[in-house]
Amino acid sequence: MELFLCVIGMVMVVEGLPYFSFPERMKDLMRVMEQKDDTTLRLMGAALVILGLVIVFFARRGLTGF
Repeated sequence: MELFLCVIGMVMVVEGLPYFSFPERMKDLMRVMEQKDDTTLRLMGAALVILGLVIVFFARRGLTGF
């Protein structure tokens, strides 16, 4: 549970950095995202989920076997 809370905290830090550092650019990005169709956003989301799972898999495996 401790590891899970640490991971959630780190995700919040990483997610919050662009809004803190570049609020004007994030507003522009939100406008661009709003114009994208749902299928494109879903595909981008699915790709990120798969990439995240691959990273977690290799990190938990200890990066051995390369």
